[in-house]
Amino acid sequence: MPNHLTANRKVFIITGASDGIGAEMARQLASQYGAGIGLVLAARNLPNLQAVADTCTGLGAACLVVATDVSVQSQCQELIDQIVTHWGRIDGLINNAGVSAQALFSDVKASDLNWYEQLMRVNLWGSVWCTHAALPHLKAARGSIVAVSSLAGLIGVPGRTAYSATKFAMTGFFEALRSELRSAGVSVTTAFPGVVLTNIRTHGLNAQGLAAGSSGLKEDDAMGVEECAALILRGMHQREREVVMTRKGKLGRFIKLLWPAVVERMAMNALKDEVKPQ
Repeated sequence: MPNHLTANRKVFIITGASDGIGAEMARQLASQYGAGIGLVLAARNLPNLQAVADTCTGLGAACLVVATDVSVQSQCQELIDQIVTHWGRIDGLINNAGVSAQALFSDVKASDLNWYEQLMRVNLWGSVWCTHAALPHLKAARGSIVAVSSLAGLIGVPGRTAYSATKFAMTGFFEALRSELRSAGVSVTTAFPGVVLTNIRTHGLNAQGLAAGSSGLKEDDAMGVEECAALILRGMHQREREVVMTRKGKLGRFIKLLWPAVVERMAMNALKDEVKPQ
């Protein structure tokens, strides 16, 4: 039988909640709602998840920690099944889990291209599988879906062919889904962060599919994780269609329609000199 929450407490799922933007969104939701929220924290790193959960429970939130690899469909389904068994409802799903990658396409050997597929399984399919499993419950609650894409999902970034492909795919999928769910009362918000001060790029993959260990992007004007998380959550609460976070991102999106070559130069200038194509 479901372990029912106190009256009016809503249940929100955050994938990729063990670090970075996901962990910060969990902390901010716990701070905002306290005892009024049940948080489901999902990621592969169970000790880190538990540390985030401890902080959130200290702020009054109820937490359910579920070790989940979103690149495996059965684990996405099991995540949703556990939530429904435990709490009996789902009001929001934040698809935040993701892996970065930095490699010039010409530097990737044919024998290493399999990591392009794996990146797609995490960044696209993980969000598709979680959303599909949660959808009946989100419809019942007239709830909210968030897809954390990237500016690389609006503008192709050199050295990010694999990453841009996964994020463009997310952008298209959730744009179409938004139209499908309008009459069901479920909001779909796609967020497009730029460069944010997290470890995602240093933990991302290189041309061999191994941990890059460093970022190939200039990070002088990187956004703080607190600001990024707050903008995403505000977009979710206001049921906005999209959240494009930076002035440069908004400008680039507009300029791309009229002067695409200018945007391509802007994207190239975002790379550190040592990783630019020669």
